Amino acid sequence: MTRLTIDRRGLVLAGLAIAAAPHAPALAQKRKELVLAFIPQENPEKLQGDIKVISAWLAKEIGVPVRGFVGSDHAAAVEALRNGDADISFMGALPYVIANAQTGAIAVLAEVYRGSPTYTGRIFVRRDGAIEKLADLKGKAIAFADPISESGYLYPLDIFVENGLLQRGEDPKRFFGKVYFAGGYQQAMQAMQAGLVDAAGVSQYADLLLTPVQQPQVKWIAESKPIPSHVVIARKDLDPTLKAKF
Repeated sequence: MTRLTIDRRGLVLAGLAIAAAPHAPALAQKRKELVLAFIPQENPEKLQGDIKVISAWLAKEIGVPVRGFVGSDHAAAVEALRNGDADISFMGALPYVIANAQTGAIAVLAEVYRGSPTYTGRIFVRRDGAIEKLADLKGKAIAFADPISESGYLYPLDIFVENGLLQRGEDPKRFFGKVYFAGGYQQAMQAMQAGLVDAAGVSQYADLLLTPVQQPQVKWIAESKPIPSHVVIARKDLDPTLKAKF
């Protein structure tokens, strides 16, 4: 499996063009288009614009029409791969394990982001708020991204277990007043920054999805253990000559 260094996670799909270009004719004969399933880690409207740019560029490189869509969450992307409604997706390690077990999808590229094959989950709060430590969130509201996201739920939640505030497997509502799944990193961060919730449990890079004005208004108070980075996965019956080049 190839490791690819990138500056922005969305652009990891650019690596597909390098592998796909030599096999464009064969791919075109087997499918009329290549379909990419995206996860809504940022504002869906902005992501739609990014998808158009990536799809147009990739289509030009491989000589096959490319169409992208935003699934409602990781589970929707896995289901799209299972049903043949998507050929390629970009997701975290746990959703990939689920996709592999349920659909036979394989990882074709692994991400190295900012020089590291791992990243972390963090607990973000408003800088001008009263929350200074994890214990201050007792009875408060927290927003996560997605229930099967490592950095958007599982690892941030584990921070509270590691600090003795929750038991492993315990209902988070035994500690928090309310628990929300916002549908993406950006949505969770914006809910916290706007005061709709008291904290956000998301990726260490999620604050970069806020505006330059909003970023200084938030801070993180705790960090998880390292998380294996994201992967680009392909459905199991995608053109084997194409997959072999990754």
